[in-house]
Amino acid sequence: MKSFTLLFLVVICGTGGLGQKLKPKKRSNGEEIKFRTKTKDICTINISGDDEEMKLRIECKSQGMSYWCEFTGKPSVCRAFRNNPKIYWNQIAAELRKIPHACESMEVLKTSMCQKAPPEALMKQIAAGVEPEELANQEESVQKMSPSMGGAGQGSENETEAMKLAREHCWESLHDFCSYIIGIFRG
Repeated sequence: MKSFTLLFLVVICGTGGLGQKLKPKKRSNGEEIKFRTKTKDICTINISGDDEEMKLRIECKSQGMSYWCEFTGKPSVCRAFRNNPKIYWNQIAAELRKIPHACESMEVLKTSMCQKAPPEALMKQIAAGVEPEELANQEESVQKMSPSMGGAGQGSENETEAMKLAREHCWESLHDFCSYIIGIFRG
């Protein structure tokens, strides 16, 4: 099945597009990205703000504790971000997956797509904290009682893996389409 999926991607990428530019899907405020760190901490990224100033809050659950950190910056001064913010946020999540603790020693979040952007484009850490697991569980039970956005953020980890594969194997203009197809095959 994996070889079929890869073959399908090669055919799609090799024959499609021909200079056509797909309109990128932008991440909206309040959207969540779920991921796991290198040490399997379960984390969520919440994005808020506007074009002028973006805010990122990372909340993670680890063994017996919960931790969080907040970043702020102006990624909109980076042209690549303006063209496709979804890939930007996926690159942030991919970088956070590589480290054991999502908030330690991460004063600045960098992406490969905005390497040459001005310094104000960087997401800089402004706050961080740690809570015992009991407090984190109390907050979670309160959140479960409040109405949620009907499954928002579900499958984000699978989606980012699909986008990673799409970036590796497809033309840039077909990243969203390839990611969608990969997501279907990966379930």
